[in-house]
Order: sequence, then C-alpha cells, then structure tokens
Amino acid sequence: MTSTDTTGQDSPRYVRLNIELIAEITDEGALKAAALQQVAEDAYLDDDERAQSVEAIEVDPSGSLAHFIDPVALLGDVPGIELASATWESAKTDFDPESDEWDEYVVEESAE
Repeated sequence: MTSTDTTGQDSPRYVRLNIELIAEITDEGALKAAALQQVAEDAYLDDDERAQSVEAIEVDPSGSLAHFIDPVALLGDVPGIELASATWESAKTDFDPESDEWDEYVVEESAE
C-alpha cells in the first residue's frame, strides 16, 4: 500500500522497524525491584495483567527488562509519524562479546 506524500511521490505508508538489542544484566536484584515497581505503578494494567507481569518477573529476569521498553518514546517526537502497532519481547540469549559473530552488536565504551 502506498500513499502520495506532499511532494507528489509515492511512498510507503507503513514501515516495519526491526531493532535488536542485547543487554547484560549486571544486577538482577536491582532490575527485578525496579520492574516490580514499574508494574505496581502502571495505571494501564488491569489486575490479571499485573499478576501475569509479576509472575514473569519472578520467573525470569529477562521478563523484567520488557517492562522498560517504550516504543512510543522511540517515535513520539518524530514529525509525521504515528505509531500504528508495537510488539516486543525479551528472552535469554547466548552472547559472547569475543565472538566474531556478534561484532556488529558490541557497543564500545568511549574513553572520555
């Protein structure tokens, strides 16, 4: 599906963005506590969703991280864009920062 933009050229109306992030959990307790607080303060969760979220946090620390993902924050200030749909998940992964396979994903710390 295309639409005509203000310049008269056809352009895609919807664009899928695939973003992959790998985060290292350096303090599982701090992450879990912050996620539980985030869930407790989330006004949009009903009781069932809140219970499911707490259970996920208790079972797997990767579930904690998902509560801090905010796709609206990524696109909220971009002119001419309205977020149509967003899904995300967090899961454990095998990661070796020394492996060549992951070179493009390693974020180098800058010496400031």
